[in-house]
Amino acid sequence: MSTPSAVDTLSPATKLGRSVGPAAPHLFLALHCENPLAPASRHSLAQVEAVTIGRSTERSSERREEGGKRLLALAVQDPWMSGKHARLSRTPAGWLLEDAGSRNGTLVNGTLRQSALLSDGDTFELGHTFFVFREAVPVAGDRLDVDASQLEPAAPGLATLSGRLTSEFERLKLIAPAAVSVVIAGESGSGKELAARAIHQLSGRTGAFVPVNCGAIPGTLVETELFGYRRGAFTGASEDRPGLVRAADRGTLFLDEVADLPLPGQAALLRALQESEVLPVGGTKAIKVDLRLIAATHRDLKSLVQRGDFRADLYARIGGFTLTLPPLRGRREDLGIVLAAVLRKVAPDRCGRIQLSCEAARLLFRYGWPLNMRELEKSLSAAVALAPDGVIEPEHLPDDVRAEPASPAPAAPQPPTGQLSEEEVRRRDELAALMREHRGNIAAVARSLGKARMQVQRWLKRFGMEPGSFR
Repeated sequence: MSTPSAVDTLSPATKLGRSVGPAAPHLFLALHCENPLAPASRHSLAQVEAVTIGRSTERSSERREEGGKRLLALAVQDPWMSGKHARLSRTPAGWLLEDAGSRNGTLVNGTLRQSALLSDGDTFELGHTFFVFREAVPVAGDRLDVDASQLEPAAPGLATLSGRLTSEFERLKLIAPAAVSVVIAGESGSGKELAARAIHQLSGRTGAFVPVNCGAIPGTLVETELFGYRRGAFTGASEDRPGLVRAADRGTLFLDEVADLPLPGQAALLRALQESEVLPVGGTKAIKVDLRLIAATHRDLKSLVQRGDFRADLYARIGGFTLTLPPLRGRREDLGIVLAAVLRKVAPDRCGRIQLSCEAARLLFRYGWPLNMRELEKSLSAAVALAPDGVIEPEHLPDDVRAEPASPAPAAPQPPTGQLSEEEVRRRDELAALMREHRGNIAAVARSLGKARMQVQRWLKRFGMEPGSFR
C-alpha cells in the first residue's frame, strides 16, 4: 500500500530552479474563487495514468497504484465540489477530462461538458475552483507536487509555478551580486521594473535604486537629466544638479525602455559606462561613479542594432545578461499567484475578505491581458472599490475584460452525445482530436490508431463527424 504524499504543503520545502528538466504535462490548481489568497499548486502528470479530483476537508495529494495503474488523487477544500467530481485519464490522443457524475458539473473554458480532450492552456472549473492544463511544461527541481506556499522566490513578487521562469529567477540570485549589466526584455507591463528592483535588492549595493523612463526624457534634455549640470551652464541653471546617474552612485540605475534613448544620448551614456564617470553639462571635471546598470525594453535590441537605431557598442556594453519575461497570457497557470499578490497590494486591509464569483474569475482567465500585470492591477483596483461587500462580480470588471472575444475560425462540429456509452464518449473525443491534428486526413488518423480506414469511416458516421470540417 502506498502512502500519501500530501500536496507537499506539509513536507519540507525544497529549493527549485537548480536545473530545468524535460517538459511534461502538468495540472495546475490555479485559483479558489472563495479564497483567492489560498496558494495555488502544480502537479506533474508525467508518471501517472489518471488523476481523480474531489472535495475534502483538507487539501492533499496522493500518488498510488490502483488496478495496476499509477494514480494521482487530489483532494480540494471546496464545498461546491463533489466528493468524486472529475477524472483525468491519459489516452493515445492526450489527456481526457470526464465529469464523475458531480452535482454541479464540470466546465471547460466556460462551457459545461461531460467529457473533453484537453488542449494546452485549457481552463476547467470544478465547484468554485479553477484548474489549468499545460501540455508540456519544463520541470524545475525534482518534486512532482509543488505548493505555492513553499516557493522561495528570488525576491518579493517573483513567485511562480512555471518551471522555466523559476529557473530564470533563480539565476537572478547568482547574477545580482556581480557587476554585470542586465537587460530585461518583455512586453509592456510584464513586470520588468519588479525584476529590476529584485536584482537591486539581492545585489547588496548600498546606494539607491534609481528608475529612469527613457521615453519620457526629451531628446534635448537627455544629458542634463542623466549627467546633471553646473550652475550657469545655461539659462535657468540657477544651481548645481547631480543628475540621475550620480543619484545611483553605489546603487542601481534602471533605464526603462532604453531603446527610446536618442543616438546622441546613447553615445554619452556609453562613455559614462566605459569610464565610470560623468561630466555634468557646463562642468570641466569628470566625477567618478560606481553604479550597476539594468536596462529594460519591450523592443528587439538586436534588430534595432542591425537597422542602426541602437548603437552596437552600447548594446555590447549593457547586454551582459538578458532576462526575458513572458506576457501574462503566456503564464495563465500563474494567474492565481499574480492575482493574490495584486490583491495584497491594492487592498491590504481587505484582501483576506475578498472573493470572486465564478463568472468574474472566468472572465479573468479568458481575457488576453495585452497590458499584462499592469492592466490586471488597474482592473482589480477598480473592481475592489466597486465591490463593497467584497465579492467581485463581472459588472465590477472593465468593459474590455467583459467583452466577448473575437469569433474564432469555424471549428469542427461537436459530435452528438445521444445515448453513447462511456467507452464511446472516449472514442469520440479521441477521434475528434486526431481528426483536428491530421486536418481531416482519414488515412493518417487510421495509421495513428492502428486501424483500417473503413473502421475510422464507420466511427465518423456513428458520431456524426464530417471529415471536411476538420480541414
